Amino acid sequence: MNKLKKQLIAAAVLLAGFAAAFGSYLLFSPDSRSGSGGLDVQPAAEALPVRGNSHRLTTPTKSELTVVEFLDFECEACGAYYPAVEKLREKYGDRVTFVARYFPMPGHRNGELAARTAEAAARQGKFEEMYTKLFTTQKEWGESQDSKQDVFRGYAKELGLDMDKFDASLADPEVAGRVKDDQRDGLGLGVQGTPTFFVDGQRIANPGSYEEFTALIDDRLTG
Repeated sequence: MNKLKKQLIAAAVLLAGFAAAFGSYLLFSPDSRSGSGGLDVQPAAEALPVRGNSHRLTTPTKSELTVVEFLDFECEACGAYYPAVEKLREKYGDRVTFVARYFPMPGHRNGELAARTAEAAARQGKFEEMYTKLFTTQKEWGESQDSKQDVFRGYAKELGLDMDKFDASLADPEVAGRVKDDQRDGLGLGVQGTPTFFVDGQRIANPGSYEEFTALIDDRLTG
């Protein structure tokens, strides 16, 4: 009975998370008439869901499918999807390539900074660790109107990064440009809010549950 109760509670929490995700996605989606939705970048002329330098969270020896997420580390919807994406990675990591791409939304004070923080960590081989840290701590720093650079520097220290190199990367225009490159691709592909998922290059409607996501992937893998 206790086991069943725990399972029901876990299911309720996951369902609530996805409900919040859908609400947040609609909240952050710009009006289609606004072009780039307030972003200070232009759509890429030849946009691609995945590029050679895109951050791959899984690298199966023989990849059968690619799932790409355009995300904003400060987006509550992305935070709600994060546990499901982690479960998907665990389930399909030996068959599916999962890719994370930056798409910080203009309404978030620290979204772009968080993306640069992840990219600065990537320059020291710690992208996945920072990706995980930012999402698992999102409730502690998200939705703030104050800069969280000191908080993010604390995360870098926890991950054992060289802080001189980290600070230099964080201020490097090339790092900011790397974030904007992802945004340009996203805009060119029609991304209007976060999270937005692509499966083998095709944009999909956000699944309403983990089970719905697994069913979609299973269908593509067996199709």
